[in-house]
Order: sequence, then structure tokens, then C-alpha cells
Amino acid sequence: MTATLAAPPARTQAARRGRRRRHLGAWLWLAPALLLFALFKFVPMARAISMSFHEVRPYLGDRWVGLDNYRAVLGDDAFRAAAGHTIVLALGETIGSIVVGLALALLLEGTARHLWFVRTAVFLPTVTAMAVVAALWRIIYHPAPDGALNSVLGWIGLGPGQFLDSPHTSLWSVMAVGIWRGAPYDMMIFIAGLAGVDRTLYEAAAADGAGPLRRLWHVAFPAMRPVFGIVVTLAAIRGLRVFTEIYLLTNGGPNGSTEVVMTLVYKLGLERNELGIASAGSMLLLLATVVLTVVAQSLRRRA
Repeated sequence: MTATLAAPPARTQAARRGRRRRHLGAWLWLAPALLLFALFKFVPMARAISMSFHEVRPYLGDRWVGLDNYRAVLGDDAFRAAAGHTIVLALGETIGSIVVGLALALLLEGTARHLWFVRTAVFLPTVTAMAVVAALWRIIYHPAPDGALNSVLGWIGLGPGQFLDSPHTSLWSVMAVGIWRGAPYDMMIFIAGLAGVDRTLYEAAAADGAGPLRRLWHVAFPAMRPVFGIVVTLAAIRGLRVFTEIYLLTNGGPNGSTEVVMTLVYKLGLERNELGIASAGSMLLLLATVVLTVVAQSLRRRA
């Protein structure tokens, strides 16, 4: 009787020890990656937070300035202009990449054998190095009348355009590159979402006389609300943190017309050696990204 009563606690303790061993094994496998992630992510982030409250003086020691760096950033006309460009790019690239990505997903969704090749070809811009993408688009945007895009525009009686070399068109030209590169990424997420929609719902809607557009609007889109939330969040963060394409295509020019927060922070920190002010700008961008993510996740949960 006593042995029978004592057996369940013993089995429970053994099960707990087994779970602890499994968890310990998982953490040991994760430890190298977590160590590298902390070393190259969290330690620099903590240092940047500290620098944002200091006047960074190499070899002389940092001097505490409190919120002066943040006041300098928020009061700077160049930073406000760069923030405006960042918001415009984020909105344009988010909307454009989602619309184009969804259109591509609807065209390429299915189980046909040849679709894997087409999807791979369409997805290539996302995995291609940005330096290669920038070089390609510089050729396309060549402002001479015999440039690639200007030649096409000439066939329909338009152009030649200056594209990257004009303050009036440079931001929109960079936005087009961002949409071209981000849409395939969104396409793959949409394809995965479409694959999860219950096919019987399509059949029931078709039996009720709903056409393709009505089935898409009343069946597919409601079922894909979580997917839309994820795509919007990722695309918006991608747009807010835009840097490489700006740096390689225009470096913020001409006349600052494509300057964004990331390129301005880069120039302040590494070209003008104003590391404290640059850190404050990067912290404001991080705060905007976190707020955007939290708001997007809250809206997704309510949907």
C-alpha cells in the first residue's frame, strides 16, 4: 500500500528530471548562437543607448549630457527632413510591395509542376546581393537618352528622365527599387497563407454563385487576416530601416532629397564623428520601430 502510494511521486520526479535534461540539452545547443547574438546585437545596443546620453570623446572620456543629444536631433531640420523621407519610403514600399506581392501570389499560387521554377525566378531579387541590385538599377536608370529605361520611354514618346539624378524623382526611383526587391518576399508569405485556406470554402462559395473576385474577397482575405498582419509589420519595418539601397544608389542625394534616418545616422557617426547624436537618432528610430510593431500586433489580435 505504501509502495503503491509512493510510486506516483517517484515517477513524477523522474519525468521532471527528464524534462530538465531535454531543456538543458536544447539550451546547450542554442548557447553558441545566443552568445554570438548577445555579443554582436545586445552589447552594441546597450553601448548605443549609453552613448546617446553622452558626448562621445575618444581618448578623452565620454561626458554626460543627458537629453541634449535627443534635443539636438529633434531640433535639427536635416533630421526632420530625413524622418519625412523615411516615412514616405516606408509607406510607399509597404503598400507597393504588398500589392505587387499579393498579385504575384495569386498568379503563382497552385500545385502545377512548372510553378516552382517561376517562383524561384521571381524570388531572386530578394536573395540577390544589394550591391548587384544597385549596379543593375543604376544601369536601368542611366539618365542619357539611350539609357535602358529612357529607351523604353522613348518608344512611347516620353522621357528622357533623370531618375536618380533629379531631386524631384530620386525618392520615387529608390522606392521602385525597394518595391521590386521586397514584393517577392511578401509573395512567398502570401502563397503560404493562400495554401492554408480551406478549399471547401471556395467550393461552397462557388456553389452559391460567387465569382473569383467575390471568393477572393469574402473567403480568402478574411482567412488570411493574420498573414496580412505579419506582412504589413515586416514590410513597414523593412521600409523604416532602409539604408543599403539609399547608400548605394544615391547616398542621400541629390541635395538631400533621398536622405533617410539611417543614412543620416551613418554620416553623423562615421563621417562627422558625432557618435552621441548619431546614437540618439538610432534610438529614436528603434523606438519608432518598436511602437510600430506593438501597434501592428495589437491590431492583429483584435482583428
